Amino acid sequence: MAVPKRKTSPSRRGMRQSHLALKTNEAIAEDKTTGELKRSHHVSADGMYKGRKVTTAKVKR
Repeated sequence: MAVPKRKTSPSRRGMRQSHLALKTNEAIAEDKTTGELKRSHHVSADGMYKGRKVTTAKVKR
């Protein structure tokens, strides 16, 4: 079984974990038809994608 020979310093541990941080979602754009914020390359709430109607809008009850 592998056992570390020396204790990992906080600096080295931090450098290793630097890639594990959560990143912000920068892929949010304003919808051209409704003006609401939506994720890029996804269908908007009214069923539009790239200026065409692709699905029917779901009605909340």
